[in-house]
Amino acid sequence: MKTGIKAMQFSLKDQNGEEVSLSQFLGRKVLLSFHPLAWTEICAKQMQSLEENKETFDALNTVALGMSVDTVPSKKAWAEHLGIDKTKLLCDFWPHGEVSKQYENFVEKFGFSGRANIIVDEQGKIIFVKRYKIKELPDIEEIIMFLKAP
Repeated sequence: MKTGIKAMQFSLKDQNGEEVSLSQFLGRKVLLSFHPLAWTEICAKQMQSLEENKETFDALNTVALGMSVDTVPSKKAWAEHLGIDKTKLLCDFWPHGEVSKQYENFVEKFGFSGRANIIVDEQGKIIFVKRYKIKELPDIEEIIMFLKAP
């Protein structure tokens, strides 16, 4: 996955069972924040950082979406457990990991997505890609600084 290419379109259900499509956010930047699995400590901190920075993302004309291969019921219970109610947590469950695969971020031997942040610009082009080690918490300030840069 490289910057400068058009982002692959997708449509997935969020933790509330609502359909979310990348195309509905044209005109805004979109942060696709991939995490391996719900109910794990680092993934929880990663998704909480999206929720905690929702107003900052709004001010930067950006929508942050969390994404993993978990099911809708699992994501709903997890979001409620974490107190996440403003951030959409997308379920790339079926076909299993299809969007993660499209974004070259599926770890076949484990059956889940890798940890990554991908930013799509207002016209649907990828402008930022960073992959992280499974046990590494992404630095949300790095993402915010990138979004603030001219």
